[in-house]
Amino acid sequence: MAEKPHMNLVTIGHVDQGKSTLIGRMLWDTGNVPEQQMKKIDEKAKELKKESFKFAFLMDTVKEERERGVTIDVMHQRFDTAKYYFTIIDAPGHRDFVKNMITGASQADAAILVLGAKDGVMPQTKEHVFLIRTLGVKSLIVAINKMDEVNFDESAYTKAKDDIIKLLKSVGFKTDDIPYIPVSAWTGENVAKKAEQMTWYKGKTMLETLDDLPMPEKPTGKPLRLPIQDVYTITGVGTVPVGRVETGEIKSGDKLVFMPSGKTGEVKKIEMHHEEIPKGEAGDNIGFNVRGLGKGDIARGEVCGHTSNPPTVVDQSGEFTAQIIVLQHPSVITKGYTPVFHIHTSHVACQITDILKKIDPTTGETKEENPDFIKPGDAAIIKCKPTKPMVIEKQSDIPQLAKFAIRDMGQTIAAGMCIDLVAKK
Repeated sequence: MAEKPHMNLVTIGHVDQGKSTLIGRMLWDTGNVPEQQMKKIDEKAKELKKESFKFAFLMDTVKEERERGVTIDVMHQRFDTAKYYFTIIDAPGHRDFVKNMITGASQADAAILVLGAKDGVMPQTKEHVFLIRTLGVKSLIVAINKMDEVNFDESAYTKAKDDIIKLLKSVGFKTDDIPYIPVSAWTGENVAKKAEQMTWYKGKTMLETLDDLPMPEKPTGKPLRLPIQDVYTITGVGTVPVGRVETGEIKSGDKLVFMPSGKTGEVKKIEMHHEEIPKGEAGDNIGFNVRGLGKGDIARGEVCGHTSNPPTVVDQSGEFTAQIIVLQHPSVITKGYTPVFHIHTSHVACQITDILKKIDPTTGETKEENPDFIKPGDAAIIKCKPTKPMVIEKQSDIPQLAKFAIRDMGQTIAAGMCIDLVAKK
């Protein structure tokens, strides 16, 4: 696996600011799209009278998205630069699609925030900036797109840049370390090639900037935590759980415990991309064979760790304290509400037993103690009790297993992270 280092990149921003077009352009300009595919897309765009959407169509493969011209699902696509290989997660900008964005952002090492030179900061821009902050995305690149719509004018770029700096500062980003790149995804200016129309801009192109991103730190020094996505039975091999190593490492011969079931076994062998590997480490998607386990013993949503340091379980006898931001809800959230918490690969209904305080999302200061309810737009500290045992860790210990989304009625109600817990004895 002597590959380039891998990075997950999420693109965020308000709807219609050109996120999908920017990525489509990057994929095309880096030679990651076969000519045939681009030809087909070209024809399709002409037929729908949406020529300016042709690059976006690369990412928006769903028919409904093409006809509406919006991104609905989270799309994963690979592309390479000189230094990294990226998995691009194109996250939706549309209000109803924020839930998919949470899924994308929680897996991302870095984010590209796209805003239009003409529109500047929009309502959704604020929500997305807040979310990536809450979900702990460290590296950010700002693409000021649609420069062609403002005749590549420097003053339009400066205005948009000042606007976004204000917003980023307010949620605690170090704005001096962030690159702000004027681009036109539609004409390709400053994406992969230097801008001919913007000679006033002396910085790097989008692609060069991607190679400047710091390597994501591998949390190998932490204990092993591997949430199970699926369990297969393979003839002649036995039970093979599959999942992504979130922290630590796993080697053959390791003694494992799966929580919350408490089942144990020993690692026989580990595979990645159908090749046997001596060990799996943080970030690797692996399948591994365990001696002493039958197919019925473990299921999706379990987390495995070493028997010497098992994953933390919270059950009905305990509770956890979380910091959340409410994204949407038809009315308000009060004590007693029991939605489903999506944490790593498990989905468990948890009851909100207490709303401790409302906080200012930008400073973390308390706005109101023990409020009766919280509503969309509020950030709060709450206490929760799971309806059945589940694995969750504290943000300060293992942040990879502390983040969650709260869903109900087919939508994401809130996103948050666990800041304290009372574990099962």
